[in-house]
Parts: sequence; C-alpha cells; structure tokens
Amino acid sequence: MNRGAQAGVLLLLGAALGYAGLTDLYLRYVKAGLQPLLLVAGGVLIVAAVATIWFERRRPRAAGEGAEQEHREHEHHEHEHREPRIAWLLVLPLLALIFVAPPPPGSYAAMRDGTALQQPWDLSALPADDPVPLGLVDYAGRAAYDHGRSLGDRRITTSGFISLDESGAPYLVRMVLNCCAADARPVKVGLTGRIPPILQPDTWYEITGVHTDRQAADPINNGVIPYIDVMEARPVPAPDDQYDSAS
Repeated sequence: MNRGAQAGVLLLLGAALGYAGLTDLYLRYVKAGLQPLLLVAGGVLIVAAVATIWFERRRPRAAGEGAEQEHREHEHHEHEHREPRIAWLLVLPLLALIFVAPPPPGSYAAMRDGTALQQPWDLSALPADDPVPLGLVDYAGRAAYDHGRSLGDRRITTSGFISLDESGAPYLVRMVLNCCAADARPVKVGLTGRIPPILQPDTWYEITGVHTDRQAADPINNGVIPYIDVMEARPVPAPDDQYDSAS
C-alpha cells in the first residue's frame, strides 16, 4: 500500500474506535472504565492519518527531465512490485468491529470455568433501601468471605443470567473483567428457596432474596459459591453492560 492507502486504513481504524467508544458497542470488548482511553486512541489514529495525508501532499516534486525520468522509472518499478489487492482484506476486521460485534460470554462459558470470586476490600454498611440493590459480585463477596455479617437479614435485589449445571441446578451468574472480554470469568451464586419451576439458560433475572449460610465448592477450581434464598424472581431484559462493574 502507498502512504495514501495507509492513511486511509488508519482513518478507518480511528473512526471505528471512535464509533465504538461513543456508543455501547465498546462494552462488548472492554470494561466501562476504559472508554476514555478508547476514545483517545481513536483520536490519535485519526490525527496520525490526517497528518500522513498532509505531509504526503506537501512533499516537493522533482523537477527537470532527469528527475522526471527517474520518477517514471520508480513508478514502473512500483507498479511491478505493488502489493496484491488481497492486502485490502485487512480492512475487513474494521468492518467486523462495527457490524459483527461478538455477544458477551453466556451460560455455556460460565459453567466451563471456575468462579472468579475474590475476597472483597469494601464491606461498607448497606444503604437503607428495602430491598437493597446490590451487584451480584458484591453480594457474593459479602456472603462468602464476610459470612453474611454485613448482609444480616436484609432483603437484597440483584441480577444476572441463569446457568444450569449438569444436574440442572440453577445459578445466577455475572461475568467479570480484568481488562477486556477475552479475560471474562464468571462469578456464580447458587439459588435456593422460591425458584421458578422453569429456568432457561442465558435468561436474565432480577432476584430478590436474603442471605443464607449455604455454600458450595465450584467443581472446576474449588472456589466458593455462595447461595441466596430467593423470595421473588422475575425475568428482565439484558442490560447494556452485561459485565459486573465490581470487577
């Protein structure tokens, strides 16, 4: 590719990153806190593309017959050794970034990976709301490592998608990220109490319930899986950001 084509690819990539960062599309790839960096990266690529085009147009032209002849020979040589047009297939990943965004990992991935639950660093007092809205990872950390002391008998509302193990036992799951979707791992909460008779994997539910001392060991990595005693369960639409913000 010549410099103009290279600048065009840079411009397309910068525009794709900017589009993803200005919409909810970026949430399919990275955690929400990385949005500013994504926008900055897109802006830098666009500036680089514009600068490349500007400098290319300001390049002084050769003068004189000798220079003109040398230029023609250079063009002939460049024509003979020009990169094949198949190189433009490099643009396809840019189009896929916009039009073929991958779905977040679901129940299939969740039940084939061990829980990523870690000991929480913040166990501040819960707000006075009844029920208390709480992220699934926050609830799981308090239930598993604080043994529910900070939860007491408060009613908790949390949400996630349904996963079923080989025996058909249901879990409420949220995927957590360290950086991007490629390293997404599940945090699982077992369900007991008034569980709906039919639960479909990957269906999102809002659960209202209370803490229970029941726990289990994840068979994959022996991690702690706490439970919640369900009082009410209702299906809800999947949120725009399907990864837990507590990660």
